[in-house]
Amino acid sequence: MQPRASWRAPWLATAAALIALAVPARGAAREPYQTLGVDAVERMLGASDVRVYDANTRELFEKNHLPGAVHLGRQKLSVLLPADRTARLVFYCTGPK
Repeated sequence: MQPRASWRAPWLATAAALIALAVPARGAAREPYQTLGVDAVERMLGASDVRVYDANTRELFEKNHLPGAVHLGRQKLSVLLPADRTARLVFYCTGPK
């Protein structure tokens, strides 16, 4: 099932998004995270092992957000993060203005 592309235009036009994927480290030399492009994240949306978190303001989140995204707000990450430590985590925002 492909996500609708309607979310892409507003997010790409708003600002350069910082999209990072937190993955378990597989070796000492590898960083525990990586930066992904919009196309890579789009392919991940809807996968059962992927959780998406929006770090934008509540106003921006309510106006437009990625499908399935959870707004971070002022909540503690320990409450929001899944118990499954192998889950792939995507965090994004519109970046500084």
